[in-house]
Amino acid sequence: MRIDPKGRSRDIEDRRGASGGGGFGGLGGGGGMRRGGLGLGGFVILLILSLVFKRDFISLAGGGGGAVTGEPAAEAPVQDASEEPLVLRLGVVLDSVQDYWARTLPAMGTQYPRATLVLFRGGTQTGGCGFGESAAGPFYCPADSKVYIDLDFLEELQRRFQAPGDFAQAYILAHEIGHHVQNVVGTSDQVRAAQQRNRGSANELSVRLELQADCYAGVWGHLAARQGWLDEGDIDEGLGAAAAVGDDRIQRQTTGRVNPESWTHGSSEQRKEWFTRGFRDGRPDACDTFAR
Repeated sequence: MRIDPKGRSRDIEDRRGASGGGGFGGLGGGGGMRRGGLGLGGFVILLILSLVFKRDFISLAGGGGGAVTGEPAAEAPVQDASEEPLVLRLGVVLDSVQDYWARTLPAMGTQYPRATLVLFRGGTQTGGCGFGESAAGPFYCPADSKVYIDLDFLEELQRRFQAPGDFAQAYILAHEIGHHVQNVVGTSDQVRAAQQRNRGSANELSVRLELQADCYAGVWGHLAARQGWLDEGDIDEGLGAAAAVGDDRIQRQTTGRVNPESWTHGSSEQRKEWFTRGFRDGRPDACDTFAR
């Protein structure tokens, strides 16, 4: 991406130097791990995937209620100056995504309250969504209107899961801000109410909510392209990140079986399709995943 950070975003709350805890310090300890029907190697793979992509892949793969216990992780390290370029890049993306929605939502009858991006390592307390730790991955907390990202996840995304590049990171952040938009306009509340009324539709509605956030990320990508921010290959990075977290791909890689009834985020093709739809059309009204 061709961006030129001028300074830190005012919407970033940097907690990397704060005390965390609650991580996976006891992973290698004695007997604190239950693996259900999975072998140790399979369990470790699923655990890493859960760390990176904020999802319970152990349950998704049918591995049972694997619980990890152990001693709390050590105190989070002090801020690393070598990470400052990443923090600045994330801030540029954050400001661009939020500026877009601040311009767009009033025309749809809603004002946009800006979210805060919390950067941390190891673990941190949220303002109403419990303790955020490494296993959660990037997530949005509607109770405090904050997006939480552990920088370890972005490193794992680049090193291990074939989704490298700064636009892959931008896609993740734009997707999480998409959940903030859904919270602001009331979509999230409507989905939760529908899930309570019809529990059999809970997974399908969750998939539609996630696909809409993917589409919203694509809408912002359309803006980034118009501004000349994207290099050749950046869209492939975004599509690769979307495909990497498809339910079918994860299930096939971990168990060799695909079970659509257990999906919560959508298949790789669905996620790529909706990101592409948003990128192509550049309009939020192209993202009505609930009407299709």
